[in-house]
Amino acid sequence: MEQFEPDRLSAAQTAAMRRSLTSGRGALTRRSLLRASGVGALTLGGLSALTACGIPPAKRDAGAVASDDHSDQEKEINFSNWTEYMDTSDDEKTRPTLEEFTKRTGIRVKYTEDINDNVEFFGKIRPQLAAGQDTGRDLIVVTDWLAARIIRLGWAQKLDPSHLPHAYANLIPQFRNPDWDPGRAHSYPWTGIDTVIAYNSKATGGKKVDSVTQLLDDPSLKGRVGFLTEMRDSVGMTLLDQGKNPANFTTADYDAAIGRLQKGVDTKQIRRFTGNDYTADLDKGDLAACLAWAGDVIQLQAGNPDIKYAIPAAGYITSSDNLLVPVKARHKANAEKLIDYYYEPEVAAQLAAFISYVCPVEGVKEELAKIDPALADNPLIVPDKEMAAKAHAFRSLTSEEETAYEEKFAKLIGA
Repeated sequence: MEQFEPDRLSAAQTAAMRRSLTSGRGALTRRSLLRASGVGALTLGGLSALTACGIPPAKRDAGAVASDDHSDQEKEINFSNWTEYMDTSDDEKTRPTLEEFTKRTGIRVKYTEDINDNVEFFGKIRPQLAAGQDTGRDLIVVTDWLAARIIRLGWAQKLDPSHLPHAYANLIPQFRNPDWDPGRAHSYPWTGIDTVIAYNSKATGGKKVDSVTQLLDDPSLKGRVGFLTEMRDSVGMTLLDQGKNPANFTTADYDAAIGRLQKGVDTKQIRRFTGNDYTADLDKGDLAACLAWAGDVIQLQAGNPDIKYAIPAAGYITSSDNLLVPVKARHKANAEKLIDYYYEPEVAAQLAAFISYVCPVEGVKEELAKIDPALADNPLIVPDKEMAAKAHAFRSLTSEEETAYEEKFAKLIGA
């Protein structure tokens, strides 16, 4: 059995996680604000779990982690998810889509909101995964960077396509083939998370802001522009603006993007790099325009009609939260039935109407219109073809790349 040394976190990676904890997407709550796509919040326990020396666990072949499945004998699923990431009834006493699943299949779902951030949760389940033991969970939801790590380590079970007819048919194209899980062999998206440009039309004097070039060069915006403390978002959007593909870029491309942003800092075009705290500044007009997370835009627009957004012609960065079946889970087939259930458009619409995140399910628009036509017409929830065509994922990084890139980004933002 092959032995390996677990991934280590550099000082730069640790700093990036601290930014997510204190002000980045890792610090945000569900439905009200979006959370981190790159890294989760950092806790001492979570960090130690990622960097502890100990005895290196055995890496497993990701294609050979099938476990004894007790789904036929035990009609149950243990499902761990983030808080407020599931539809609830008006009195908050029931979860309608989960209850309907049980009525239809006879499978009881033990639903637990025990994921508060990626790093902390990974620290909780990592010892069992490394030892090849059952975590007590049949289904988990983690952000793409952590999903990639779990799959790379051989700690996610390969899904059976024959159990996922709706998921296979209805997954929208932009999420079909991530570089960390080609063909979605081990995962399916629960939701998508988009980075766009937001602006306060009152603060811009009615001017539309729709490109990173405009953010960095428009003199009327000088000192009132915000970028994000999440490296993948700020650098990824800049790469796109420079005509580079975030899914396939070189270190020279990365350095050029950092240089472009550095010029914005030196000329004081950029007011500051922010986490989720940009929302208050944008709402007040202290920031005229900035990079923003789509969920924030939806929330801000509900209270301020001056808040607008734009999808740059060059494209935008997208990421996802993903459903995985951990190694040694007892009820894999039951979990696959639940995954497939949430890819039925009617069910997906009920979920999307509640959580207001990007829905990864084809055909949801018509069903969502029956619930709320405004939501169905919002491309930040249901991407239209034009918007979907502009979606780009930031490629997976090696440990060495992530260390080097985070160090350069930390220097840029003064972290």
